[in-house]
Amino acid sequence: MQRPLRSVATYVFGAFGVVASATHALAAEAPAASELKLSVAVGPALTLGKAAERWSQLLVETGDTRLAAKLYPGASLAGRDAARELAALKEGAADVAVGSALQWSLQVPALGVFALPWIAPDGDALEAMTASEPLRAALAQKLDQQGVALVAIAPLGHRELATTARAIRAPADLAGLRVRASPLPIVHEMLLALGALPQAMGFAQAQAALASGALDGVEAQPTALATARSAVAGQRHLALWGAVADAMVFAVRKPLWDELSPAQRDILRRTATQAIAETDARARREAAVRKLSQNGIAVVRITTAGHDAFRAAVADMRARWRGAIGDDIVTLGEAAASQRPGGPPTRS
Repeated sequence: MQRPLRSVATYVFGAFGVVASATHALAAEAPAASELKLSVAVGPALTLGKAAERWSQLLVETGDTRLAAKLYPGASLAGRDAARELAALKEGAADVAVGSALQWSLQVPALGVFALPWIAPDGDALEAMTASEPLRAALAQKLDQQGVALVAIAPLGHRELATTARAIRAPADLAGLRVRASPLPIVHEMLLALGALPQAMGFAQAQAALASGALDGVEAQPTALATARSAVAGQRHLALWGAVADAMVFAVRKPLWDELSPAQRDILRRTATQAIAETDARARREAAVRKLSQNGIAVVRITTAGHDAFRAAVADMRARWRGAIGDDIVTLGEAAASQRPGGPPTRS
């Protein structure tokens, strides 16, 4: 049986460099002898990239020369291929990284727990999951087996659904919808289970396809949609449906972690926590949703009953992925999500 966690494509992030002579470019890229190389797949215009940028700044500000870090955005240490970022960290091309749990789940299936459809359909549930010590410990163990030490984990937010002519309120609304989606298998299988037609393409290509009518919608983080000026591309509706969540993973290659003193490890944890707080992913998401609304996009907030209907519509798909992620990991995730303030238990 084919393993469902095999990558079908890779993210397309675009270039992050500047035009310069070959000599100058090589000089700019050359790190100092003791400088840590910090990898992230996107630039600081997006939440993940901003958190990585702030972490690198805070590490430099500590004054500990062993922890001074230089930021390498755009997965530049992994050949501009976000699917190889975790491998680059394990192999030593990068020393530290801020990764997407969803992307890294290709190599560490347990990290896909946040993306199991509707396991954490709102911000409170996602925060409860990332704050869960039992879940963190289990994920740290899985990463450790891959040669990576987990420093911190925090909510990145939900991938929502922007559409052109049709508002999404119920599972039936996705039938036949052509949707540009993350090229990761769990997302594609979810959309297929709902009757949609997922398309793997770059974000810029998707904007052009939307404008021409060749595409009906885009599945993405609201911050990415706001940055791309989605209304200009013809998107008129945004469903905050809470289907697929993601988390930021702050990590260090294990051999380096083992060399560090307890005080240096504490600095890494403390600065990561500060970078998470200052980046404030939830506030950035809410600001992006407001911006989209102000630009004329109608926002639909799916209710708890709506979440239940969507979850039921993909029950078979969720059962398969529960096994792929690990039943023990999913059980921990469900227990954590059910502790969200004032909310009912998350149901499988």
